[in-house]
Amino acid sequence: MNIKENERLNPLNHSCAHLLAQAVRHLYPNAKFWVGPVIDSGFYYDMDLGDDVIKEEDLAKIEKEMKKIAKDGKRIVRNVLTKEEALEMFHDDPYKIDLIENMDEGTEITCYSQGDFTDLCRGPHVESVKELKYFKLLKVSGAYFKGDSKNKVLQRVYGVCFDKEEDLNQYLDFLEEAKKRDHKKLGRELDLFMMSEYGPGFPFFLPKGMILRNLLENFWYEEHSKEGYQFIKTPIMLSRELWEISGHWENYRENMYTSLIDDKTYAIKPMNCPGGMLVYKNQLHSYKDLPIRCGELGQVHRHEASGALNGLFRVRTFTQDDAHIFMREDQIEEEIIRLIRFIDRIYHLFGLTYDIELSTRPEEKFIGTIESWNRAEAILQKACKEAGHDCKINPGDGAFYGPKLDFHIRDSLGRIWQCGTIQLDNNLPERFDLIYIDKDGTKKRPIMLHRVIFGSIERFIGILIEHFAGAFPVWLAPVQAMVVPVSSEHHLEYAKVVYQKLKDAKIRVELDDRNEKLGYRLREAQTKKIPYTIILGNQESTNQTVNIRKFGSEEKIEMPLDDFIQYLQEKNDSKSLNY
Repeated sequence: MNIKENERLNPLNHSCAHLLAQAVRHLYPNAKFWVGPVIDSGFYYDMDLGDDVIKEEDLAKIEKEMKKIAKDGKRIVRNVLTKEEALEMFHDDPYKIDLIENMDEGTEITCYSQGDFTDLCRGPHVESVKELKYFKLLKVSGAYFKGDSKNKVLQRVYGVCFDKEEDLNQYLDFLEEAKKRDHKKLGRELDLFMMSEYGPGFPFFLPKGMILRNLLENFWYEEHSKEGYQFIKTPIMLSRELWEISGHWENYRENMYTSLIDDKTYAIKPMNCPGGMLVYKNQLHSYKDLPIRCGELGQVHRHEASGALNGLFRVRTFTQDDAHIFMREDQIEEEIIRLIRFIDRIYHLFGLTYDIELSTRPEEKFIGTIESWNRAEAILQKACKEAGHDCKINPGDGAFYGPKLDFHIRDSLGRIWQCGTIQLDNNLPERFDLIYIDKDGTKKRPIMLHRVIFGSIERFIGILIEHFAGAFPVWLAPVQAMVVPVSSEHHLEYAKVVYQKLKDAKIRVELDDRNEKLGYRLREAQTKKIPYTIILGNQESTNQTVNIRKFGSEEKIEMPLDDFIQYLQEKNDSKSLNY
């Protein structure tokens, strides 16, 4: 649920942010407040408490004070102020003064009062604090004033508010489930990846994580080969001059890592596109060669603020599943339809649904004519429709060089992730002077599409961990089967035969012959979320069968080993989501 866009929940959460601030002011009289906006998941308020620090255990105390204020039932009153009145009203609060001083000329200044508390705010709010019954403070963290690391760190308290107790409880249950699925937690428990203080934001993939990663990458190559893509690999570091041509040096320099080589400045690539342009220019192209679909799993590096780093979701190095498609103008619609259907097929395989958003021409900074933008936007919209999809218009949010389609996937908890994108670009072909020879012998500029499907391998793995709660479908599971002899003394010999036969059949299998109780080993196989546990005792050894227990089930199924191997191979080949 997007609380920010909900007509009822938005003002409810906005008002609850003020209720939080009022309660904090009661408990910490010297508190000063920066901003308290509504966000997709509720609200937060940034505050300066001087020497006081709010800890997680203090949230219950603040909630108690909030409930006391809400029960009192004061009306929330809106007032319009002149700039002078506003400056006088908040004369002892440097954060509010900063807000007032930086308002655009002619902006209406309003404040909202509830009992003994008044806050500078645009609104909207509910009529009375009495409506704020069902809320929860969720966590506290630090946040730089104005988001600038050079400024003071403020305390940020997050919360959420609903108008029904049932909705609040349902949301808290959702948060509890999301916590269990946290990819950082599961990444550790399932031995998929690790982070190190020696490289903040630079993930280490462990052996089981590399199996998962390689499976995804091999799948990517196979599917793109079916779609007629060629593959390249471009250097990870290129000279400053290239980044000046592409425009990244001017617009993205602060996020790039650089180095001096032979007294010349080089930059580690933050994007794969400029290298792809050089590959296209490497030879002359005819109109008959187009479209050229050029794919690259390219590792890029971007400097992210340390406070923004978050497991595999926000890192400083990642692998984009990039592709650049070079085509004639008459091929645009057909290529985009084909691409949307390709993306649809990929997401469907993972059980991911999605919505498409069309981001259109920015109001000010854009290149090209308005006519060319209108034409490109119409083509993207028509291609969506032809591919069987609607697209929501996101006005003015296109890149400066062209409109784009963004794919917002929905995971098993209903959370939205922006992964795939298709971007029309007239900028880089112009900057790099890309051409093809048309049928009449003249030089023409190709139209170019940027596109990703996963977005990045690392982030997509993080999403899949949470989407599947670590219990991957058979074809993606790093370990597909665990062989567990009931007794190492009596059943190990047959267990080794089963293990080897599975291994020879290219099944990813492990053998647990540790001197531990059977129940302990079975529980651990479940904890590791292994799709199939193979339990081998007297009956199985005698009958030359296997006893199968699926993950998440207590039921055991006995079958011939060859039948089980065939069953597993069919699950692999079909890429089934079910065990």
